Amino acid sequence: EVAVSSARRMQELIHDILTFSKVGRLELTEDNLQLSEIVDLATANLQRLIQETNAKVEFENLPEVFGDRFQLVQLLQNLISNAIKYKSSRNPHIHISGEKVDNGWQIGVRDNGIGIDSRYFDKIFQVFQRLHSREQYSGTGIGLAVAKKIIERHGGRIWVDSRVGEGSTFYFTLPDRKVMAA
Repeated sequence: EVAVSSARRMQELIHDILTFSKVGRLELTEDNLQLSEIVDLATANLQRLIQETNAKVEFENLPEVFGDRFQLVQLLQNLISNAIKYKSSRNPHIHISGEKVDNGWQIGVRDNGIGIDSRYFDKIFQVFQRLHSREQYSGTGIGLAVAKKIIERHGGRIWVDSRVGEGSTFYFTLPDRKVMAA
């Protein structure tokens, strides 16, 4: 049983390392994308998890952006699945919204989960950094590092605002296409 469990963890780790590596190697196939369609694709991929947890995912004011469809779906899928994984005793509620900023768009992914202590805000975006034991929450600690790599490849940045017991909001920026071309 211990050997099988270790083999599964090793397989998951290898898969996640390959995913992380792939994000930096693959050429971006950028196009104009409606971010609401990207959210729809991400939630469709997570439909079983959403149903099992009675999660509610809603969005508003999502813009058209310039980016790689596959990587942006992966980004939102990582953020939404984390919001569900780190849920509080309440049913997960995830709200995604967009706001125009100077050189592009700022997107917020807000949840009502367990929240994150501010001293860990930088740590969570590093590879293999976990705040909880494997017994509490599954995973390898690569998901947010992948999210950061995707956003940085798109010329943006990612950060979190959170309060323990109240939930978190992950923000990321995507520059306007005009800015990307300059």
